[in-house]
Amino acid sequence: MKINDLIEVKYISRPNRFTIKFKNSDNKLDIAHLHDPGRLKELLIENTPILIKYVPTYKKTNRKTKYNVIAIKDKEDWILLNSNYHNKIVEELIDNHEIPGLEKYHVEKPEYTYGNSRLDFLLTDEYKNKMYLEVKGCTLQINKLAKFPDAPTKRGTKHLNELINIRKNHGNSAVVILILHNKAETFMPNYDTDPEFSNTLKKAYENNVEIYPFHMITKTENDSLIIEADKKLPLILK
Repeated sequence: MKINDLIEVKYISRPNRFTIKFKNSDNKLDIAHLHDPGRLKELLIENTPILIKYVPTYKKTNRKTKYNVIAIKDKEDWILLNSNYHNKIVEELIDNHEIPGLEKYHVEKPEYTYGNSRLDFLLTDEYKNKMYLEVKGCTLQINKLAKFPDAPTKRGTKHLNELINIRKNHGNSAVVILILHNKAETFMPNYDTDPEFSNTLKKAYENNVEIYPFHMITKTENDSLIIEADKKLPLILK
């Protein structure tokens, strides 16, 4: 995936969950929309470079901000922060048969309602076998260990329980965890931050829900962010 027409600015602060303040090249303050509900405390550090994208339709849609936050720099690496792109990335990965274990599937329907949840994808193979798929984006990395979530997520736990129920009713279900930090080499759920989600992920694994921690490589080229498929990472469960 390639995201074009990006502007590099400096992060200043986060007034609320979905808004950040930044300083532009003229040293003036402005605001941008942050589409990521995580805490991101290890990334959102004052004067850190971020990439934003202008939204030309902001007036027509009565937006308060005319920019979206796309990525943030962590040392020499850029990390995608905009979760709007997670499903688009996974759809590309599936279409290109790049996730080992999901190569035989294609996207039948995005945002598929099952039970009391809206799952990210319904996949099918050539024989019309169904696979229910949920996607999570992971930006937290400590000593090459990727962890999710970085904030408690009851919605994420609810989705895992739906995937478990699907398996118990003889259906196929899976979760793709997009690892969005270049340095990550292994994935483990974040037991310290959200033990309920982490233990439910372990329960899902034990009930044969397929878990794919899939690593992406992110780089920049001129004013664009390029996100490329890498490989499935080892999964550690307590």
